[in-house]
Amino acid sequence: MPDSDPLLNRLLAAKAIAETKARYCRYIDTKQWPRLGSLFTPDCRFEGLGSAPAGADVAAFVQGVSTRLANTISVHHCHMPEIRLLGPDHARVIWAMEDYVDWTDGSAVKEAPGSRGFRGYGHYEEEYRAVDGEWKISFLRLTRLRIDPVDAAQPPALKGQRQATPDWLDVD
Repeated sequence: MPDSDPLLNRLLAAKAIAETKARYCRYIDTKQWPRLGSLFTPDCRFEGLGSAPAGADVAAFVQGVSTRLANTISVHHCHMPEIRLLGPDHARVIWAMEDYVDWTDGSAVKEAPGSRGFRGYGHYEEEYRAVDGEWKISFLRLTRLRIDPVDAAQPPALKGQRQATPDWLDVD
């Protein structure tokens, strides 16, 4: 990125970081596990997740989340990023988040015992690094403010009429 316009560089970095997080949510909800792993630096560490222990590496995180969410319909949304560029290749970000996870196979839900799933609210606290011109997540912590159970007696969730097209943006 040229150094001639610092404001433009900051805006472009913020946009690229937001696109990385958008892909994170989409890859989880559409279960694109190999692509999910590509969003992180090799030394990334994770905290606060039900799918991986604190300090887990990328492989443990992807394995954990792919196993845990295999039989779910999930929806992850991240909003209102607070992006602080700490240098040309380093940033810290806080994202407001909401997730909805519905286990379709009757599995136990540790966040909301006796329920079929949950709707959660909280924040992601993350660090990003630019690697070869691409912003990647180098630290991810999930904090939760609230978890609401999805009552097991609620009618089952229905998948959408049209499923995602994983390669939609892969155009030359």
